[in-house]
Amino acid sequence: MSNLGEAFSLPISALQHWLFCPRQCALIHVERLWAENQLTAEGRVLHAQADGGTAERRGGVRVLRTVQLGSERLGLHGVADVVEIHGTRILPVEYKRGRPKPHRADEVQLCAQGMCLEDMTGQAIAEGALFYGETRRRMAVPFDDGLRSLTSSIAAEARAALASGRLPPPVHDPRRCRACSLFDLCRPERMQAPPAVRRWLERAIASDAIPGGPE
Repeated sequence: MSNLGEAFSLPISALQHWLFCPRQCALIHVERLWAENQLTAEGRVLHAQADGGTAERRGGVRVLRTVQLGSERLGLHGVADVVEIHGTRILPVEYKRGRPKPHRADEVQLCAQGMCLEDMTGQAIAEGALFYGETRRRMAVPFDDGLRSLTSSIAAEARAALASGRLPPPVHDPRRCRACSLFDLCRPERMQAPPAVRRWLERAIASDAIPGGPE
């Protein structure tokens, strides 16, 4: 990771991880742990298909792939799967393997890409698009004030937490945890209710006391 303070830059993907689960985010971006399951493998293949190839033109639209992004103001860096240039309009497009989610993690990740592009180009970007592999449809995402504010606050919150180097405690959510590729590394059920080590040590010390009690 980058140095702490102003030089600390967070990967844009970490915002999605943070909103899904702060502990997962820290395991990936602080502890540098990773494991793959079917969901992550399918997502990796989809991203490889989107990122593959070079810039091209489609019906007057210029398509850029694997675009490097960064913003010192936000303390973020990353890669956009696709950036489309529609005349003077810039449209970031993020590819996801599943379907639209009840939370806003995907939208925050996409908005962060748009805000980085704004800082890099000096041009206002009104919206982006999410393409979901299961539905095979694009979903337009307006970058309104509410989403921009949420994205900025999540970026600041995640940067501060990860810069501390501390691992958030686990919160066992069966449905969410089953989908996480880091489940075996995280062990949320075990770590949420760890063994009473202190009480075990106290009993062990007491059992080794000199017979007859203190002199």
